[in-house]
Amino acid sequence: MLDKVRNWLRENLMEQGPAFDAAALEWYDTAAAEIAAGVSDTRFGSLISMASRKARPRPAELSEAALERAAEILEGWNPFDWTVLEMARVGLILARTDLQEASSSAAFKSALEYADMGELCALYRSMAFMPRAQDYVWQAAEGCRSNMSDVFRAIACDNPFPAAHFDDVAWRSLAIKALFSGAPLWRVHGLDGRLGEQLAIVALDLADERRSASRPVQPELWLCLGTNGGERALESMKLELLGANPGGRSAAAYGLARAGRSDLLRELREKEKDPGVLNAMDRALAGQHSQIEFRTLHCQPH
Repeated sequence: MLDKVRNWLRENLMEQGPAFDAAALEWYDTAAAEIAAGVSDTRFGSLISMASRKARPRPAELSEAALERAAEILEGWNPFDWTVLEMARVGLILARTDLQEASSSAAFKSALEYADMGELCALYRSMAFMPRAQDYVWQAAEGCRSNMSDVFRAIACDNPFPAAHFDDVAWRSLAIKALFSGAPLWRVHGLDGRLGEQLAIVALDLADERRSASRPVQPELWLCLGTNGGERALESMKLELLGANPGGRSAAAYGLARAGRSDLLRELREKEKDPGVLNAMDRALAGQHSQIEFRTLHCQPH
């Protein structure tokens, strides 16, 4: 897989035009070769940092074909919002030939310790490809506690690492942090496969708190329930469907379908007037209620 990722990164860097010209690509190849030959931890961190002199942190604007190939290389990897600079830095990180060894883990952790925000994003994005995944779980969880939204999203969104390696406590923290911070929870890879009773309880507590404070419930909160939460979850979603927020009602409709309560959803549909909510209800009743359906509802109410 590593060779495929390295090739993908270089091929797409070649297509970036002014953002990564011939001279920059020559520097990248030289730096990658130097890293592959073996460098000190300090030099490794320096080369990752120096990439900012060669590539601008603008969106990479990847083609559909490139994104499809990325998904084929590693399930859950979706670099659609990567920058050119992140692509270059991840390529340099993966140029190491000792990724299977403890020396690579030590160099990686040293780079994390001294990284600026942009470097942190690249380091966290690269974790999904690291052979010694367990060496980085603690650092990944630390990234999820970051107050820097870009850093949090780099590890939490479109990144298969957390779903594969976080324990239940870290996983719940990631999901709730996404709700609090306004990060797109529907882009947390593997969410539907890691729902549970404890996550549902925390999410329902949050819904109660927001209502008590006269604040709208985040539409994506209902993603956290699935078939968990029992009668309390059903009552909370029914209450949302009686509210004034179309986005919240649409999300709760998906939530009811995800809970296996299409019967209740059909009853509520008979009283619904809003075309957008009706459309969501129909999609939910047709079985289209996976986490990706929440992409049009993503928002952070105030």
